[in-house]
Amino acid sequence: MDIRSLTFEELELYIKEQGFPKFRAGQIYQWIHQKLVRSPEEMSNLPKDIRESLKEHWIGVEEEARFTSKLDGTNKFLFRLQDDNLIESVWMPYKHGNSVCISSQVGCRMGCKFCASTIDGVVRNLTASEMLDQVYAMQYLMGERVSNIVVMGSGEPLDNYENLIRFLQLISDEKGLHISQRNITVSSCGLVPEIRRLAEEGFQITFALSLHASTDEERQELMPIARKYCLAEVLEACQYYFQQTGRRVTYEYSLVQGVNDSPEHAKRLAGILKMQAPCHVNLIPVNPIKEREFRRATDKTIQNFKYILENNQINVTLRRGMGSDIDAACGQLRRNYIQKNK
Repeated sequence: MDIRSLTFEELELYIKEQGFPKFRAGQIYQWIHQKLVRSPEEMSNLPKDIRESLKEHWIGVEEEARFTSKLDGTNKFLFRLQDDNLIESVWMPYKHGNSVCISSQVGCRMGCKFCASTIDGVVRNLTASEMLDQVYAMQYLMGERVSNIVVMGSGEPLDNYENLIRFLQLISDEKGLHISQRNITVSSCGLVPEIRRLAEEGFQITFALSLHASTDEERQELMPIARKYCLAEVLEACQYYFQQTGRRVTYEYSLVQGVNDSPEHAKRLAGILKMQAPCHVNLIPVNPIKEREFRRATDKTIQNFKYILENNQINVTLRRGMGSDIDAACGQLRRNYIQKNK
């Protein structure tokens, strides 16, 4: 039993089965998902026996370490799970509100070469409550409301599908924190069957595909998953997502110096995306990691790449680099912290 992963209806049923008054479910749900308490002990209007019962089924995260960027105010959190595994989450302040990036797994098994999360493989999936509590803990600790959520930290969200769906249901529930689904982005490296399943869930979230290349050969060099699902299959699934939801797909493209950042790459990318439904390209100057030789593309190369896409009527933005002085790239902080504390 994981009390914080239960929907309101499931919580009502559980409370009834425990012999407690049904109205207590509403109080508990509010304490968990609106007031964001860190422990059942804080539920001051509940009898002690109920609080003690909840403590036995309380799964969440605890702050292990926090690093604040002197450059832009980004906060990177290292959270410890109850089994002592570590995950990382990021708080990013923008003029339009506070965005958070959360993890969906401890580690990752996708093997993308430019990502530190995947170097040691995957340990396990996160529960819905562990995904939720990254958001809740950051809002609680920062004292400000979260406006936008990106499931783009360590792990492949669609590789943890059932827990992801439960997380999306709970985080957007009007009885809870009620984050608008339109303010939630789920990123995937391209698990085709799960993209299609997600399209049929009825959510209004943004789906983002980690694309990073414009041919199968180049994508396979960067992303092992591309050997299982070819570019045509992945793009067809993204088209299906748009058809089912009416939500344009975001294509993430990490620019790696000398690998995928030439004018020819940009023209080829524009060519394949012109065939897609309305879409948006998010250019990401890659964050170098010490275990790989990849380097960030130059500013001139990045701007030229962006210009070529725009000149081909492709909607494109350049992701603002955040937290570069605090190991803000996925997996960097966790990996470095573990190595230093062995």
